[in-house]
Amino acid sequence: MGLAERCWGAGRLLGVSVAAVLSLAACDEQRLPPKPLLVDGLPVSGSLADAQRAGFTACLPDTRSMRCRRNRVSYQGLGPFDAAVDLVGSDGAGGFDHLTLWHPSDQSALVAVTDKLRDAGWRECLRPAGSRWEGQAIYQRPGASVFAALDLSYWSNRRLTLYPVISGAPRCLS
Repeated sequence: MGLAERCWGAGRLLGVSVAAVLSLAACDEQRLPPKPLLVDGLPVSGSLADAQRAGFTACLPDTRSMRCRRNRVSYQGLGPFDAAVDLVGSDGAGGFDHLTLWHPSDQSALVAVTDKLRDAGWRECLRPAGSRWEGQAIYQRPGASVFAALDLSYWSNRRLTLYPVISGAPRCLS
């Protein structure tokens, strides 16, 4: 019996539709944290403990996830930037699989990072409308353990997000 069947069965036994909905909401599928990965001293993936060891200790849980922040970080020798990891589960038990950087007041500060990546041989590609990575400039380099995505359109703070290289990552390399 799968998780959905177990949760639905538990909800039906309660007999009250509101209670059933609440029991279904509590049946979030759990995942194990991804393998830890540090880049330039910053955590790109791992567990809540990995994030906290890296100084991401200002954590705010909600009903389905947790965000842990750290201010005044540097990446590629540039900064300071604010940074966050978004963990799965309100207790963060599912770990995180990306790191987000932003500058609180200078929208062009992260462009200096992407200039530095290009100078170091990273390839840039712009993702077309309608793609999963729409509105992102993707930065990749063969052999790198991460790729970066820079917001091209944004409402608040421009973000640069680092992801581990895994299957399903956008393809820019030829």
